[in-house]
Amino acid sequence: MGIDLILVGLSLMIWGFGESMFFFFQPIYLEQLGANPLLIGTIFSAFGLVMMVAHVPAGYLSDRIGRRPLIVIAWFTGLVAAIIMACARSLPAFVAGMLFYGLTAFVSSPLFSYVTTARGKLTTGRAMTLTSAMYNVGAVFGPLTGGLIGDRHGLQSLYWVAVGCFMVSCIIMLLIHSQPRDHHDPDSPPTRLLSNTRFLAFVFVSFIAMFSMFLPQTLTPNFLQNEHGVSLFWLGRLGSIGSLGNAVFNLVIGQMNIGLGFILSQISVCLFAGMLWQGNHLFWYGLGFFLLGGYRSARMLAFAHVRSLIHQSQMGLAYGVAETFNSLAILLAPSLAGFLYEGAPASIYPISLGLMAFSILVSLIFMTRQEGLRRMFSSHNP
Repeated sequence: MGIDLILVGLSLMIWGFGESMFFFFQPIYLEQLGANPLLIGTIFSAFGLVMMVAHVPAGYLSDRIGRRPLIVIAWFTGLVAAIIMACARSLPAFVAGMLFYGLTAFVSSPLFSYVTTARGKLTTGRAMTLTSAMYNVGAVFGPLTGGLIGDRHGLQSLYWVAVGCFMVSCIIMLLIHSQPRDHHDPDSPPTRLLSNTRFLAFVFVSFIAMFSMFLPQTLTPNFLQNEHGVSLFWLGRLGSIGSLGNAVFNLVIGQMNIGLGFILSQISVCLFAGMLWQGNHLFWYGLGFFLLGGYRSARMLAFAHVRSLIHQSQMGLAYGVAETFNSLAILLAPSLAGFLYEGAPASIYPISLGLMAFSILVSLIFMTRQEGLRRMFSSHNP
């Protein structure tokens, strides 16, 4: 593993600690600022919209001007947005900072491209899941710390602690090296992305998976606090368990074949939804949050699979297109979750289970047609 990948992982670990300290409690803080469940869902949908519009331009620019400049800009954008949220005293001001923070999502394409290029002898899937695991190692301690601080000093104080973490993370990210841009042979140009049917089909499969897996997540902290009386302290512990699950799933599933790992990740999120729906004890909630780690693994494996479907010179743009559709899922799912929660809070989970069952079936058909059952159960990753 090269020094650049180590620096990226370390920066992500510190950022993960700071971000998870407040982001897990974001729906509850929005409620404290005066938002009802439907409005919270709408705000998160707007957050998804802001995330969605930035990915394709960022992916295109990363292929043209390089990845490092965009990564550094995104890191400092996140720092400024965190300062705005920390200073906000009203719902509109806080939402403005939150949406500005959503712009940092444009880092996904250049960051994934950077990690793919810096991976050395690691496979694409292992490099992506390993760096994601580093983020989640930091995120293991964020919600627990956030719950303790939030109980004693209020949730707003979490944003100032996050600002300090982000400053350190930004300094580390400044140390990574630039990478040469990728080019294709002018006499043998790659297939245009919009003509690449395998790529477009998988983007659709990934969208269905991300939508169905994200639907039960948005209002789960509110559900546990309002319907089951779970305190901020225990919510923080559950969030830490979820981050531990993210790290473990990324490390374990990252060693598997991409297709098999993608399907197993979705199954684990199904179990999360089932345990939140039928569980009546913190043990089941904790186990469910651990299994939710499959969501982040599935997201990383989806990008790793995209790399196998396109030419290297299209990597940034392809990741941008894929992340745009993933962000569309994040845009649409919270509004549906808010609508369902208003009618019957627990209804989010059985509906999510039905959608995820459909998603798993679609993913299984796509992966077996592309790879075949025998190859799916091998350990090879591109």
